[in-house]
Amino acid sequence: MRLRLIFLPLITFALFACSSSAPPSRYSQEHDSIPSRLPTPDELIEPEPRVEPPSRGGNRTYTLFGQTYNIIPDARGFSEEGLASWYGEKFHGHLTSNGETYDMYAMSAAHKTLPLPTYVRVTNLANQRSVVVRVNDRGPFHSNRIIDLSYVAAYKLGMLANGTARVRVEALHPENTNQQLALTTPLADAGQYYVQVVASSDLQRSRETADQLAATYDVPATTQLKNGLHAVLLGPFAATETDQMLQRLRDAGLEGVFRVPVTP
Repeated sequence: MRLRLIFLPLITFALFACSSSAPPSRYSQEHDSIPSRLPTPDELIEPEPRVEPPSRGGNRTYTLFGQTYNIIPDARGFSEEGLASWYGEKFHGHLTSNGETYDMYAMSAAHKTLPLPTYVRVTNLANQRSVVVRVNDRGPFHSNRIIDLSYVAAYKLGMLANGTARVRVEALHPENTNQQLALTTPLADAGQYYVQVVASSDLQRSRETADQLAATYDVPATTQLKNGLHAVLLGPFAATETDQMLQRLRDAGLEGVFRVPVTP
């Protein structure tokens, strides 16, 4: 469930995407849905945490369904574990709680009480995959879920099939003592690679191959247009993981696989 906040000078109004009072024409879809395409390699690149001023919108105390939510004044040291969900096509292009536009292909997230924006690392506790996202929205307001991830973040965490996952959320602040944690995996750094498996002129076939490889090897997979062909790419990986992935593919009889450096 999404929350959209509109703040006026003297009175605070709350508009809730899933409430009965929401305008019926706000969204073109009644239910959320998965996008029709996979993320591109560029969309899988995580943001590098940086110091940002608080957003002008979305950082005030608010009340929903009789519960009041107080915004955390300082997220340094913040950490929690709980259930994560994700949101996609239905909300794509609509305003987030801090007045930005939601992009399901951007590494972003919604949280009930973290300051907007806050950079956090989210780790899927089932497979230990992690992703850095920028919190710019409010939610989720459903059951015991603690964070709502963008489609591309959920894809990278390997949680799309189940829809939810138990995760650890850690706030990142590059100006304090957890700077190393905050900057461990920006994907544009040297030593990050995709593994190209095959290339085809048939986009649908390439997408199907990417889906099959993602399911078989439990890694992110996507397609990219290169020289008129649709390349199937796995990753991105660190250098050591790239070598391991190449060996696994070759052991499975896939010849001609090779690494592709991640570019900014």
